[in-house]
Amino acid sequence: MAILVILISSAISFAFASDPDTLQDFCVALPSSSETGVKVNGFACKELSNVTESDFFFNGLANAATINNTVGSVVTAANVEKIPGLNTLGVSLSRIDYKPGGLNPPHTHPRATEVVFVLEGELEVGFVTTSNKLISKTIKEGEVFVFPKGLIHFQKNNNADKPAAVVSAFNSQLPGTLSIAAALFSATPAVPDDVLALAFKIDAQDVSNIKTNISSKK
Repeated sequence: MAILVILISSAISFAFASDPDTLQDFCVALPSSSETGVKVNGFACKELSNVTESDFFFNGLANAATINNTVGSVVTAANVEKIPGLNTLGVSLSRIDYKPGGLNPPHTHPRATEVVFVLEGELEVGFVTTSNKLISKTIKEGEVFVFPKGLIHFQKNNNADKPAAVVSAFNSQLPGTLSIAAALFSATPAVPDDVLALAFKIDAQDVSNIKTNISSKK
């Protein structure tokens, strides 16, 4: 009997740990609710009478974006902030464009697994496990690679002459992005210099130099 109770309790806990089914056809995000107020896995719903086809449409991924930064890549997001109709649906897309030699620096998505599909070019991609193992591969046009939720990952265009591009899919309407270098060296308020120096085994001047370099590249 005790074992049966444990099994039933485990099953109930598992059931309530997953996302519930939606109780309506959709819940288009109300623009004002994305700016203020408490948000719990979504935004307030727009009145049905005010919903239009434009709430489910976005053409921002059709063309390559202009790249004006030193890392040589740019991300164009198609998430709930761009497509209000994605609210509560748990999916989104992005397009990433890379200059020749461009890098999408190490980062994480705390709320989503990412799948990339190569539109053009060839990329070196990889992620690091919690046991510090690097899983990496070179991928080319038409191929797919997966980055598990929350793990540090990157993409680099190794071609010195040709650009590259991918489309990324996420199982979140707003996956979030945490850039490792920027988070540590340009946080506000700042992470204490002695913490960074000790963590990376560098001196205070090195910390200052890195902060200056990252700040100048924003």
